[in-house]
Amino acid sequence: MKITRLFIFLFLLFTASKIEAQEFKLGKVSIAELEQKVHPKDSSAAAAILYKRGKARIEYNDGDGFFLLTEVEARIKIYKKGGYDWANQSVTYYSVKNDSRETVNITDVVTYNLVNGKIEKTKLKSDGEFNEDINKYRSRKKISMPNVKEGSVLEYKYTIRTLNISMMRDWKFQSVIPVNYSEYITYIPEYYTFNTMQKGYIFPKVTAVKNSRSINLLSKDRTLGPGHVAKTTFSADKVDYMETQTNYIAENLPALKDESYVNNIDNYTASVEHELSIVKPFNQPLKMYSADWNSVVKTIYDYDDFGPELNKTGYFENDLKTVLAGLNTPEEKMPAILNYVKSKVKWDEYYGYNCDKGVRKAYQEGTGNVAEINLMLTAMLRYAGLTANPVLLSTRSNGIPLFPNRTAFNYVVAAVETPSGNVLLDGTDKFSTPNILPLRTLNWNGRLIRKDGSSEEVNLMPQKVSADNIFMNYTIDTDGKVTGKTRRQYTDYNALVARGNISSLKEEEYLESLENQYNKIEINEYSKTNEKDFLQPVIETYSFSGNNLCELIGGKIYISPMLFFTENKNPFTQEVREYPVDFSYPFADKYNITIKIPDGFEVETLPVAAAVTMEENLGNFKFNIAASGNTLQIAILHQINQAIVSAEKYEMLKEYYKAMIAKETEKIVLKRI
Repeated sequence: MKITRLFIFLFLLFTASKIEAQEFKLGKVSIAELEQKVHPKDSSAAAAILYKRGKARIEYNDGDGFFLLTEVEARIKIYKKGGYDWANQSVTYYSVKNDSRETVNITDVVTYNLVNGKIEKTKLKSDGEFNEDINKYRSRKKISMPNVKEGSVLEYKYTIRTLNISMMRDWKFQSVIPVNYSEYITYIPEYYTFNTMQKGYIFPKVTAVKNSRSINLLSKDRTLGPGHVAKTTFSADKVDYMETQTNYIAENLPALKDESYVNNIDNYTASVEHELSIVKPFNQPLKMYSADWNSVVKTIYDYDDFGPELNKTGYFENDLKTVLAGLNTPEEKMPAILNYVKSKVKWDEYYGYNCDKGVRKAYQEGTGNVAEINLMLTAMLRYAGLTANPVLLSTRSNGIPLFPNRTAFNYVVAAVETPSGNVLLDGTDKFSTPNILPLRTLNWNGRLIRKDGSSEEVNLMPQKVSADNIFMNYTIDTDGKVTGKTRRQYTDYNALVARGNISSLKEEEYLESLENQYNKIEINEYSKTNEKDFLQPVIETYSFSGNNLCELIGGKIYISPMLFFTENKNPFTQEVREYPVDFSYPFADKYNITIKIPDGFEVETLPVAAAVTMEENLGNFKFNIAASGNTLQIAILHQINQAIVSAEKYEMLKEYYKAMIAKETEKIVLKRI
């Protein structure tokens, strides 16, 4: 019996190892994979990546020289209907016809199902693959896999080819679903040096080996022979070189957690990035790209569509003289120039730090990309006698550049150096003001570049607290109906957001959205002030009434004093926080509330005063209430003083919000006299 059990154990072990090996080759889907009902380590997972392998090779041919070839293959398991979206895959690529153009080919697209105990294969048909243009620079190739069911296993492969060696793509080991196995391999000839950076909280196993490679360089030579007859000869020279092969392997990666107030989950995803740093071609001088920040700065500043554009001023000089007439101080000049640029050139929604058509043409046509608008803005600020320089940055959606890197940046703003610090300006957003940038740009740090080639890190995160001051007085009648007035004042970033919300809808639609958001109240007598005076706070005033704002139980009235402004749910409920909490900017929400209780009623229960203060001046909450006759006066403050709160402070922040919400949701109880 013992021998039989040992045999069975060894057989199962051998079978399991074969199944494991089969997972890592396209076309070798096993019955065990198809029979699996739930993910063994995450029963909630709707799908899982069983394996994904990528290879980035720098190859050579006579026609193109060195080129970059990326191959990716994957196998995905579908457990639930919620995972059906994984049957839709896409590859975004650079489609402009130049040396950076990428070509994409998707192959080996198969859906596997288990039917009557046998594996059934369904291949992709031509109508399941299509291409779409994203913008004038990029396109997307998409596939929709056929015959997908709960239990299906999906496979696909794609290749990307480009002559631009610097366009080595990032590799993400982690995903929003579990990943059983992820492998990435790079093959880099000795002529190229890349900076490598790993991100996230899970790091792959890394191994590197040297491979001997060789290429044949074909050359053609023409000579003039007797009788002036040209003779062409061909020769091939063998060149030996070393190639570094680096393998990155990660296994059993959990799904990325969905957490509140996360800037960009890609910033914390287990991944590896490569940035071309140095090129040493055959018998040619060394080229430095991004070995350090100085070389990054020099490379970018020397681009024809960047640095030289800052020197062009003739197209705006006469117009700007009119704008600057009578203005003497930087505080007067900066908003005037910013507003002029915003009125003159509209943003075409394209990002990047390179000009497309150039600042002069953008000025003449009235539209431009980010670089054209903000390099133009920088040039005008310089012309006005201010010390202005461009600041390179990566937007929130683009991730955080963590090492000397050209390609990680996708945006540029202007900075004016003043005795009290840098003032940042962006002409792409119609609601921006000096030092109030669009939210998309608030992404940790940028890199300021000066004319002399020096650079320095610039903190993009706001330090000043943006206020939201709410004054509300309301009356409760004996039937529980609430009638009142609200005056709300927004400053700085709160004003930027408010202006965006107000302008995004027609007034009737905007008020309807507020009514739905605020527990179905009715709003009338609405007005707004300083909507277009961007240097002033935005002020909204309106009257309101509502029948759903308090409860009548047993002849008593129960009411939350903050009404529809009450925060009912703690956004921080997870036991452990992995990522920093990103509030975008420091803020202070202040409430001054006056309540008139109905005749024939008196206060039975009032919430008691409370105060919560977090360590290191992170934030504080204050709640004060006082009764005088039939009037209640309430003052509330909720203030967070840091735009980004580290994960180490999460428990403190979580307890702060727990205490704040408990106090805000306490009821005032009124009883009949």
